[in-house]
Amino acid sequence: MKFTRAIVKKPGKSYVTGLTTSDLGTPDFELALKQHDAYIEALQKAGLTVTVLEADEQFPDSTFVEDSAVLTEKCAIITNPGAASRNGEIEDMKRVIPQFYDTVEYIQSPGYLDGGDVMQVDDHFYIGLSTRTNLEGAEQLKDILGKYGYGATIVPLKEFFHLKTGIAYLGNNTLVLAGEFIGSDDYKDYEQIIVSKVDEYSANCIRINDYVIIPKGFDTTKQKLTDAGYSVIECDMSEFRKQDGGLSCLSLRF
Repeated sequence: MKFTRAIVKKPGKSYVTGLTTSDLGTPDFELALKQHDAYIEALQKAGLTVTVLEADEQFPDSTFVEDSAVLTEKCAIITNPGAASRNGEIEDMKRVIPQFYDTVEYIQSPGYLDGGDVMQVDDHFYIGLSTRTNLEGAEQLKDILGKYGYGATIVPLKEFFHLKTGIAYLGNNTLVLAGEFIGSDDYKDYEQIIVSKVDEYSANCIRINDYVIIPKGFDTTKQKLTDAGYSVIECDMSEFRKQDGGLSCLSLRF
């Protein structure tokens, strides 16, 4: 799948007060801004035209734009995020996404869904059931995708915060897998690059055209990807990891 565009949103000063389950400390806001700028540069290096939305102080977690929409080649789906404090983030997406898509669908209450729980593998989607995505939301997404000829598998999560916390599709029938996804029958037909427990955070990587972008500081994962023939870009994600954020969370790629 060829990507040409991405949507990102700058973190606001309120970012440091956002939701998190980590115990890694309070983010350094100025460093987060620098890391976000470097992330945009990585997307551009991978060949994307990046639309940068201004920060929204009303929503501390809104820099994690992936959760507010699911973008496919045939349609866009505005989600209904599972955290009450994040639900208003979709209002920005309702304004921005129609600039790029003629066909926009919506997840409706009582269904809720985060885009971080959705992984596209060619014409098939995996949808994770998590604290942020319920069965009603997953079923709605599956039905919407079916209208456009896409298949979907709903996957209950046991450990990970979001589906894509521990899995990534690299194209060429190849997955990066960590934690509960290792050994799962759902993925037995794929080539697999296994990430160990200690390097689990690096399983959230993103393939964009000729590159795979990974978090900085995971040399074993970098070596495995390089050995598999991928060109790797590293991004320092320390201040986003503190708020449960990963590389995929920071952009909508299409």
